[in-house]
Amino acid sequence: MTSPLPGRPTTAALNDRLTVAIEAARLAAADTLRWFNNPTLVIDTKADASPVTQADRAAEAILRGHLLGAFPDDAFLGEETGATAGTSGYEWIVDPIDGTKSFIRGVPLYATLVGCRLAGQGVLGVIAIPALDELVYAARGTGAWHIRGSAPAVAARVSARATLAESLVCSSDFTSFARWSGGREAGNAARQQVESACGVVRTWGDGYGYLLVATGRADVMIDPLLNAWDAAAVETVVTEAGGRFTDWQGRPSIDSGDGVATNGLVHDALLKCLP
Repeated sequence: MTSPLPGRPTTAALNDRLTVAIEAARLAAADTLRWFNNPTLVIDTKADASPVTQADRAAEAILRGHLLGAFPDDAFLGEETGATAGTSGYEWIVDPIDGTKSFIRGVPLYATLVGCRLAGQGVLGVIAIPALDELVYAARGTGAWHIRGSAPAVAARVSARATLAESLVCSSDFTSFARWSGGREAGNAARQQVESACGVVRTWGDGYGYLLVATGRADVMIDPLLNAWDAAAVETVVTEAGGRFTDWQGRPSIDSGDGVATNGLVHDALLKCLP
């Protein structure tokens, strides 16, 4: 399998996976549009009280089928269908609709996320925004690439803003700071510190917020509540775009339950706002 993707060539195994990941993300993202703003959409509630729809389940089935169809020895973790073990060392981590609450309300800022890790390290990521027809992808060592509609891919780069005072910060839901694992008081204090320190604050969240950081339109994306399937794709995309992704303690982890992505220049200053 060969790849026409721009950027420095990767190893064959990673290059092949990136090509298939982009194909899978496009297919799943396109399928979600069948239900977007569709009055027949059926909404269920999961055990954790979060919503799920037939669009979530159908898109994950496409991702699982396409990725494991091409690489049957890889492991797979999906938000809706859980984990499947593999033997290759590669693990796909996907979120078919990141921002289901936005999707349900007809807000076009939800994302389809496809990440892949090797031996616990992120090696590729794809962020697709179906309703806006935007996509950013990256593989380790090749940089990040941005596509709008049918236009050719162009390099994606984070911003050059050097202070929090001139930064635009995004978050999926600022009320969720009160549910941060370190406690309500500490979470709310962090929110106030971030809002006071940053020049512009917006709730353009979920995968879209991370895409904005990777393309230089936002400077910070912060989540007090974050699952591995929310973070796997965006970690690689942001870092390959020249930015930085860590948990709130500054560790390069997608498993801590919280996360923050920045252009790198304001990262340390942003971490000082956090408990």
